[in-house]
Amino acid sequence: MSRVPELIDALVSRFGTDPALTEAGVADGPELTEADRDDWILVGFDGDPNGDGQAAVTEEDWAGLGVSREEDIRLPVTLLARRGDTDVKAARARVYELLVAVGGVLHADPTAGLPGLQCSIGGTALYQEQTDVGMQARLVLTLVCRTI
Repeated sequence: MSRVPELIDALVSRFGTDPALTEAGVADGPELTEADRDDWILVGFDGDPNGDGQAAVTEEDWAGLGVSREEDIRLPVTLLARRGDTDVKAARARVYELLVAVGGVLHADPTAGLPGLQCSIGGTALYQEQTDVGMQARLVLTLVCRTI
């Protein structure tokens, strides 16, 4: 059975209670409940409202001699930094500050509190968008997690 549901729940909880991330809203997927926040962490969502909504990708393989299965998980986590002006540099700097804080949470506990799992940031993609309410920097992280 996949560990994706418990991984998403664990990350939402961890990011939502970490002192370095108190100013950011944390959402499970595309659910934004406080749209007036400037900073967001979206777990299991790439932040593209026009995208296909893919929340995770998994691959499984046999571990050992067919006794159990290993699962590799690719999970998007999106960091948003919004501004009420057009300052690209400030929005980009803020989204990378969020990256440092999220990376700190993962570095402190790569298991996200889930025994038998290891996670790290496998890659990022930066999007800079001028919106109708100002500049937005969106940094999509790909978390690479593996059951061990």
